[in-house]
Amino acid sequence: MNPYEAYMKEVAQPMRDELTQRSFEDLTTAGDVDQFMSGLGKEETAFVVINSVCGCAAGLARPAAVTVAEQNPIRPDKRATVFAGQDKEATERMREYVGQAPSSPSMALFKGDALVHFIPREHIEGRDINDIMMDIKEAFDAHCA
Repeated sequence: MNPYEAYMKEVAQPMRDELTQRSFEDLTTAGDVDQFMSGLGKEETAFVVINSVCGCAAGLARPAAVTVAEQNPIRPDKRATVFAGQDKEATERMREYVGQAPSSPSMALFKGDALVHFIPREHIEGRDINDIMMDIKEAFDAHCA
């Protein structure tokens, strides 16, 4: 690992921890992503956060994702995260499952292997955190019941 990569890994660790210490499974390789996705039952739901070091991830995406995933009475069966710019293979593989234009941060809700809700960066950046949390809550309520 070169010095830049080592520095970025160190800088990004607290941002990764913000999700992984709150029951989000850290998917760091393409194999991890494939195993996670193939392990979903047909009716199981999974909430995936594509994490990022940007300000809208820090101030909006991660706090909204964690709050709703912990406090909403209706929750997905599983939670996971990939880190854009850090775990490149894992992020690329997850984006294949998502099937949307690359966007980080972003959030995806799956039922089985089907994407049922997606929140791209443009629906995060510049919005009120309460509106983002309502988007997540409404998706959970609609698809995770």
